Amino acid sequence: MTESDRINQIWRQNRIPVLWRMGKGISPRLRLPYREDNRAWIQNGRRTNIRWDRNEKYWEIPQSWFNDLVERCVEEFDKVYIIQPFREQEKCAPACWNATGYECQCSCMGENHGAGGGSGRWTVISDTFATRWGQETIACRLLSK
Repeated sequence: MTESDRINQIWRQNRIPVLWRMGKGISPRLRLPYREDNRAWIQNGRRTNIRWDRNEKYWEIPQSWFNDLVERCVEEFDKVYIIQPFREQEKCAPACWNATGYECQCSCMGENHGAGGGSGRWTVISDTFATRWGQETIACRLLSK
């Protein structure tokens, strides 16, 4: 099973709430186990109206409600899945790229050791620290009480 299949399976299950933060400018989506009072529970006395997508069966919520709903889902349902964009950060350094010998002590695990240059995708902070970001993917985690 691929990671994408696993995330789709989590999104489609109906036992544990799922909050999916899509990225900037896109409203987060929420799936809850069915209850008659879901709309009122989500709104929690707030005036802002939320949108129910009848075909895909999720609620669109304001971004500003995200953290509150994570906490309330854990309190009410004991667990919540959070699906969100993720970019892995790599750390290395010019000291590694320009090194001689075989001992490497940075997070590249020797991949860039002695290779010279850093291939332009790195942001060099100092001789002992450079960073770059990988491609954006989707990550999923389960929070529990």
